[in-house]
Amino acid sequence: MLSNNKGKIINDPIYGFITIDEGIIKDLIDHKYFQRLRKISQLGLSHLVYPGAHHSRFHHAIGCLHLMNKAISQLRKKGHIITDKEAEGLKIAILLHDIGHGPFSHALENTIIKELSHEEMSLIYMQDLNIQFNGKLSIAIQIFKDSYSKKFLHQLVSSQLDMDRLDYLKRDSFFSGVTEGNIGTERIINMLDVRDGKLVVEEKGIYSIEKFLFSRRLMYWQVYLHKTVVSAEQMLIKIIERVKFLLKSKNKIFVTASLEIFLKQDFNKKDFRNNSELLHLFSETDDYEIYTCLKYWKKNEDFVLSELSKMMLNRNILKTKISKKDFSKNDKEKLIDNFCKLKKCSTKEAEYFIFSNKISNSTYNIQQSNINILMKDEKVLDITLASDQFDIKVLNKTVNKYFLCYPTV
Repeated sequence: MLSNNKGKIINDPIYGFITIDEGIIKDLIDHKYFQRLRKISQLGLSHLVYPGAHHSRFHHAIGCLHLMNKAISQLRKKGHIITDKEAEGLKIAILLHDIGHGPFSHALENTIIKELSHEEMSLIYMQDLNIQFNGKLSIAIQIFKDSYSKKFLHQLVSSQLDMDRLDYLKRDSFFSGVTEGNIGTERIINMLDVRDGKLVVEEKGIYSIEKFLFSRRLMYWQVYLHKTVVSAEQMLIKIIERVKFLLKSKNKIFVTASLEIFLKQDFNKKDFRNNSELLHLFSETDDYEIYTCLKYWKKNEDFVLSELSKMMLNRNILKTKISKKDFSKNDKEKLIDNFCKLKKCSTKEAEYFIFSNKISNSTYNIQQSNINILMKDEKVLDITLASDQFDIKVLNKTVNKYFLCYPTV
């Protein structure tokens, strides 16, 4: 696939003017797989709590591309060799890192398609695009898979301090209005360096990294895992699960053509590989399609599907209790019994409206990867050793919270 495109400029509300390279980068942005990201919400259903949070995965991917350009420039200034081909590979990898997201991003991950993460789906899309673009994505794929010789290139794309996290914290903070997430991306990127083939942050940038970690923790509990957001996303999951059940029971339900195949059949990773038609069908699914279906489903004869769809469309979100301990079986049974009597429904139907589960988050996972600080004496220390603000036991601890969702009846 040859390109005759010229570069262009995009005006971004976070960074101002972003320059898009002519050639493969612009071709990929113009591709239907990437343009679909305009119709995929960055924050799932968070706009039901934070009305401004309507930005898309498209916004985020363009922002990541901008930050990657900054990082490449900064590392080159410090004498590190990043060839033009490697730079192009980096930009492609970060641009496409979220291309595999389904409708409402994380909200419906492993619901429409089970046991296939968006990262795995992104890789499948990249491999398909690599065929379409005559191998121009080969280096990007190696970087994305962490099989490229220069390991710090992968860290720029996927690590605990990558361009993805730097953009989404700043962007999600801006659009949600939660100022605690506003981080100093410019300073962090300026402090990046490489030692022994690994990404490091100069010691004078340590306070920016501390703020980055604190901001990430606050954004998770205040925005991403806000109890009303969790409840709304669980309701949407229950709706999709009910549709799948009804379709498999041979009930007649309106479903858009591209969504229907994924709700009627269970696909896995192997099904998507080397199957451009299936990839094309998945690329037709987006948030708008789910909303269209909800408008039909609210009139369905099935009590569960119609009631949940109406609640979702009218923002009548299930109430949510949060606890440090799991809720007892007795707590749920009382609510289910009352609901069954009031709505004259079965226990199984009531369980779509009354349920409990667990949410978890850790601020910094030292087992996953490190944020390394380059000290003035040239020693490289993990942030938990270099900082006097962090206790590794607290920072590395996974915090679990339990939630119970139920209707107000």
